[in-house]
Amino acid sequence: MTMTMTTRTIMGITTITPDIALNLGPGAATDAAVSAAGLFDLLSWMSPAWPVGAYTHSGGLEWAVEERFITDAPSCQGWIADLLGQGPLWSDLVLFAHAFHAARAGDGIALLAVAELAHAAATGAERRLETCAQGEAFRRIAGAAASAEAFVLLDDVPEDELAYPVACACLMAQADLPLEPALAAFAHGAVANLVSAAQRLVPLGQTHAQQVLRALKPQVLVQAARAAALDPNEDPFAQMGSASLMAELGCMAHETQYTRLFRT
Repeated sequence: MTMTMTTRTIMGITTITPDIALNLGPGAATDAAVSAAGLFDLLSWMSPAWPVGAYTHSGGLEWAVEERFITDAPSCQGWIADLLGQGPLWSDLVLFAHAFHAARAGDGIALLAVAELAHAAATGAERRLETCAQGEAFRRIAGAAASAEAFVLLDDVPEDELAYPVACACLMAQADLPLEPALAAFAHGAVANLVSAAQRLVPLGQTHAQQVLRALKPQVLVQAARAAALDPNEDPFAQMGSASLMAELGCMAHETQYTRLFRT
């Protein structure tokens, strides 16, 4: 694989796009291929129309806007990029990857261990509310509209303790989707929801919001590939890590913010 980087700046928003070329030999294949049917499922499950209540959560973004850490499109892009590269969104990708491997292998013990870690790793009440409310909603809706059997291994996880990345990974693994595109779809959904929240909070216009989302594309793809390459036999807690202390403190501060639009 060879990769070069192309940098563009439009209206103050910098986009760094990787130009990737895969050097595959004759007959070589990649497990990143997604069928049209699989793509339809990914688009459906990660769509804003999938009723998990994502639009009610801002991941602490509301506090960051209130405190003027986010004031425009570039600062919004930088904040979300940090969450994805070294914050709670990265941790979610790690948890997703490990839950995916466990579910694909039918290893209920390993899957429950990841589910327990995901619940325990939430750094505050709002982080826990955000991930568990969406996780249980996803299991409930997907069980009725996709596959109830996909969640059998999670039967012992209480409804208020199922983290969103674990629920999503379980369904996608059982649907025989490849890991890296599933991670990219999950990351895109999380980033798109934050950009949507910023539209209402900053506020950002529709054009600027889409420019931010486009600018975050390389980061989404890089972090999805990074998570897909993790060794599933290693401790996921050691692979998570987080260096977004301000975002974590802000999410906690949002719990007592006087005026707010979002649950988190």
